[in-house]
Amino acid sequence: MARSETAALTVQQREPAGSRATRRLRREGNVPGIVYGGGQDPVAFQVDARELRQALAHAGAVLDLSIDGARATPVVLKELTRHPVSGDTMHIDLLRVRLDQPIQATVVLELVGAEDAPGVKEGGVLEHVTRELTVEALPTDIPDALQHDVSAMQIGDTLTVAEIRAPATVTLVDDPEIVIATVTPPRLQVEEEPGIEEETEVVGEAAAEGEAAPESEGGGEAQAGSE
Repeated sequence: MARSETAALTVQQREPAGSRATRRLRREGNVPGIVYGGGQDPVAFQVDARELRQALAHAGAVLDLSIDGARATPVVLKELTRHPVSGDTMHIDLLRVRLDQPIQATVVLELVGAEDAPGVKEGGVLEHVTRELTVEALPTDIPDALQHDVSAMQIGDTLTVAEIRAPATVTLVDDPEIVIATVTPPRLQVEEEPGIEEETEVVGEAAAEGEAAPESEGGGEAQAGSE
């Protein structure tokens, strides 16, 4: 599904500062960020966290970025850093783009139909190895995600990048031999070793017999000697 729509995002330029100022900025409900590329100097900015969430939720691949009310520039999300616990956005990197020039981006690959795959029905395990792919397309043609139907996969099958079909306006950049998913045979359940207690008893009995045997033999030799 292509993301052709855009959303406006207005931010305020800021002076790059230390970690203390950045923490204060976040406490006030803002997110620090930077925009670069397009043959222009990088610009540090801050944006209201709520406005940023709304813009990203309604945006396609492209955002119309306005700094301090200036003319909007098309940008794409390059990197977004989240807090490992709260999930709050800690920092955002934006990249200036031209809408008539292709760019590379990372998109999620979704596998559908796994529950109908013969290999899965027979007890096999579908292992999704590669979950993201790099694509090249015009900014407005970058898809939200790519999907691939795995409902025909059998036990022992391997899915590679070469089998993924992207829209005509999108080019897959990754090595065609990269493994996307496999269906492995059912994992054998480790059965409880039968007769562990019995084996212990047998070993114990054997040890007892082994200890008794030399005494018997020794006794025989002593009797022979005495005779």
